[in-house]
Amino acid sequence: MEPPKDAGGITRLLREASRGDREAEERLLRVLYDDLHRMARRHMRGERAEHTLQPTALLNEAFVRLLRGPARTWNDRLHFLGVASTVMRRVLVDHARRRSTVKRGPGAIALDQCEVADPAAGRHSPERVLAIDEALEHLARLEPRSARVVELRFFAGLSNEEIAALLGVSPRTVKRDWTAAKAWLYEMLGPGA
Repeated sequence: MEPPKDAGGITRLLREASRGDREAEERLLRVLYDDLHRMARRHMRGERAEHTLQPTALLNEAFVRLLRGPARTWNDRLHFLGVASTVMRRVLVDHARRRSTVKRGPGAIALDQCEVADPAAGRHSPERVLAIDEALEHLARLEPRSARVVELRFFAGLSNEEIAALLGVSPRTVKRDWTAAKAWLYEMLGPGA
């Protein structure tokens, strides 16, 4: 059976996969594979060159966690991709925790301004991955939507318009949240933090 090309078909597959339909899961993976692989490459872009995970392994681990974890219902393709991005980030953080021997706070590892604007731009040690994650978790407690914008923007690679649709806000609000979040992250992770 050919995978659906339309958004309604993807939504139907998401519902069927969330009910445990293995065939729907396989079809869903085929339909969304390019989007998920691009997202995994984006997540991995910031990892160190000798990282033991590769984008395909990250995609596979995240997909298994998504479908084998607690029962979920996804509204549509964007919602699924947003959740997939969060799961990919969790996979990388879990991997970094296993590899890290030293726990450090957010200010212990300084990032330059380019890395704060796009944390995936640099190559990060497990300690740096944990520092970025800790800073994002802290931001999420203060400004949950801003933290979600950061995650969806540079980890999932979604546009301001896609993020706005997913979060139910305007693209202008997304842009404001992104600008404020970058400043906050620089304050937390920049030199002298």
